[in-house]
Order: sequence, then structure tokens, then C-alpha cells
Amino acid sequence: MFEWMAWTLPVAVFFSCIVLMLAGMTLWEIKRPTVERKGFLPLITTRGDRLFIGLLCAAYLNLAFVAVSEKMIGWFSLGQEPSIWYGLVASMLLLGLVMAKG
Repeated sequence: MFEWMAWTLPVAVFFSCIVLMLAGMTLWEIKRPTVERKGFLPLITTRGDRLFIGLLCAAYLNLAFVAVSEKMIGWFSLGQEPSIWYGLVASMLLLGLVMAKG
């Protein structure tokens, strides 16, 4: 069923993080309903809005990392492609930033 996708450990961890965040946000929303606020994003957002925007940003950053990882060998004189874990960590940090300050 999932043969079409490259299910590497980083990909599985990335999607597992998304599932855990959605479950956690659901429980958090039930326990403490959200309040709209204005952060660095150019609009007033709720937690769900920031999660959605953050997930989109994280996904695009992760895809951009995969797209340029081969070119990084020449740019930074590396011996091999950088680990995909760097992209995962960077995308989760960006998501955390959007959730906290967005």
C-alpha cells in the first residue's frame, strides 16, 4: 500500500510528530479553548491557525532541504549529502517558532 513512498526513519518520525501534534492540540483545545492573538504573523490567529501555518512552513522547509541537499555538497565542500535529520530538526524548530511567537 505504501510502496510508492520512501518510508525512511526521518520521514516516519516527521509524520509521527504531525500526528502527535494534532492529537495534543485536540486535547489542549478541549481542556483550554483557544484565544485569538496577534504575533509576528500579519493576521490575528488561533492555536489551530498557527499549527496549520507552521505545518505548511515546516513541510516546505523540509522539501526545500531535500531539494538542495545534493547541491550543498558543492556549496560547502562536503564529502557526502547532509543527513535528512537536519531538515527534520530545522522544520520542527520553525514550527515551534510559529506556534510560540506567530
